[in-house]
Amino acid sequence: FALISTTDFFMPIVDDPYDFGRIAATNSISDIYAMGGTPCLAISILGWPIDRLSPEIAKEVVKGAEDVCKNVKIPLAGGHSIDSQEPIFGLAVNGLIKIENIKKNNTAKKGDLLFLTKPLGVGILTSAEKHGVLREEDQGKATSVMTILNNIGEQLAKIEGIHAMTDVTGFGLLGHALEMAQGSKLKAVIKANDVPVLPEVQYYLDKSCCPGGTFRNIRSYGQHITGLTEENQKILADPQTSGGLLIAVSPSSVNEYITLAKRSGIPESAIKSFGELANGKGIELI
Repeated sequence: FALISTTDFFMPIVDDPYDFGRIAATNSISDIYAMGGTPCLAISILGWPIDRLSPEIAKEVVKGAEDVCKNVKIPLAGGHSIDSQEPIFGLAVNGLIKIENIKKNNTAKKGDLLFLTKPLGVGILTSAEKHGVLREEDQGKATSVMTILNNIGEQLAKIEGIHAMTDVTGFGLLGHALEMAQGSKLKAVIKANDVPVLPEVQYYLDKSCCPGGTFRNIRSYGQHITGLTEENQKILADPQTSGGLLIAVSPSSVNEYITLAKRSGIPESAIKSFGELANGKGIELI
C-alpha cells in the first residue's frame, strides 16, 4: 500500500458556516479520491478572526466538516487553529491505496475519452450570490454540487482502463485538462457543447455574473488553447470549488465506467464523453 497525504483550505465562499465546513471538508477529501485512494484520517486547519467573529460560528464550521468525515467513516482527529485576519478552514487528509491502483493526472493515452463527474458552473452561481442576484429557486444549488463526494474515485482506481484522473478545482476544466494533456504529451480535443454544465448558468452569464478567477485562468493558460470564444471561456475556465473528477478512459473501458457512474449516482448529463486525447499539444475546442 501507499500513503496519500494532502491538504487544502480556503476562505468562505458561502455565508452559512455549517455549509462552509461541509464544502471545505468535501473539497479536501476529494484529493484522496482523485488518486483512487481511500481516506483514513483528517485533521482540521482553522484560521479565525476572534475579535470579529464568535467562536460559536467557528464551531458550526467544524461541525460541518465533522459530519462529512462521519459520512466518509474517518475520524476528524483534532487539528490546529490560529487568529487570522479572515476566516480560513480546511483539512489535511491521509489516505491509502494499493500501489498498482494509483491514478495520476499525467498518464493519459492517445484515444482516451474524457469524462467529468460533476457539471460546471458553481463559480458562476456563487458569484451571482455575492452580487445579490441569485434567484430564490437557485438557492443552495451550488452547495449541493460542492458537497457531493467524489468517492467514485475509489472504485475507478480498480479499473485498469482508467488511465488518468484528477479533480477539477480553481483552474477550471480547461486548466486541469491542459495539465493532463501536457503531462501526458498529448492534445485534448474538447467538444465545448458536450461538457456538462448546470442548467442555471446561462441565466447568470446573461447578467454578467462571472468570477474574476475565470479571467485570471484564461490569462495564465489561454495561449495554449484554440477555439476559445467570449462565451465558452466563461464556463470552461470557471473556477470550481470541490469540482468533479476529470477522467481519461480507454475506449475499451467506457462501458464499465458508465455502468459504475450510473450505479454511483453521477448525473445523467455527466455520463457522456465530451472529448478525447490525441496527438498534438494544448487544447483544441470544437
